[in-house]
Amino acid sequence: MQQIFNFIFKNSNRLLFLLLLGISLSLTIQSHSFHRSKIISSANFLSGGVYEKVNNLNEYLNLKTQNDALALENAKLRSLLFNRKDTTAIKKLDSIKGVKPDDIVVSKVIHNSYNVHENYLTLNSGELQGVKPDMGVINSLGIVGIIENTSPNYSTVISILNKKSQINAKIKKSNHFGSLVWDGKSTGFVQLVDVPRLAAIRKGDTIVTGGQSVIFPENIGIGTIENIYTEEETNYYKINVRLFNDMTNLGHVYIIKRKDREEIINLEKREKDE
Repeated sequence: MQQIFNFIFKNSNRLLFLLLLGISLSLTIQSHSFHRSKIISSANFLSGGVYEKVNNLNEYLNLKTQNDALALENAKLRSLLFNRKDTTAIKKLDSIKGVKPDDIVVSKVIHNSYNVHENYLTLNSGELQGVKPDMGVINSLGIVGIIENTSPNYSTVISILNKKSQINAKIKKSNHFGSLVWDGKSTGFVQLVDVPRLAAIRKGDTIVTGGQSVIFPENIGIGTIENIYTEEETNYYKINVRLFNDMTNLGHVYIIKRKDREEIINLEKREKDE
């Protein structure tokens, strides 16, 4: 206590000056609207800056929650798109039907290989979420791969960047079909083979999933034509397709349940047996 009194007595002149300065500034601000508005503006600027920094920090810390919420919302929107009714008698190629909201499982890529000839992905969804082998995996840009194995909470995916992968695909403009494969060279390109020479195609045409697939719904995006070659042995086109997806950078994906797959397979098997 004695030290406090000593400090006050020692600095009495300075303290008195500061007190009078504060009183004068207060009277000036209260009696002049211009000064009052400037002080309020400065205070708002400082507090706004602090709030903005705090908000940015909170947003950064909540990125995972926000990403998960966006993925769920995208899944709902995609299911609505898949079930959109056409307003014309002719089926629009952009309309994808047969996929209900309950037939989409939102998942996340937790491991992704892309630098070998047989690449796989691992997802954080499995049997408990209804995931089974041979289900198609897509994202907002296009196809990603096909489920191969599952455990209760995880599943592995044969990437389209896998030399074992073979998916039915077609040229969107002409409806000519082929098989989508990968030659193991570039992560940005796959190849559409066995396309008949009578197909009218050109660079930039869109490649989508075909109607003959029992894994993917029809008309899901794959990529665009980059180069066109003619295979001498078969006299069919071989098309180099630039992927819509960056397969080296995958986040949330959607697993598509096709409940009619087994029915189609059993029907085709019965036809062969007969």
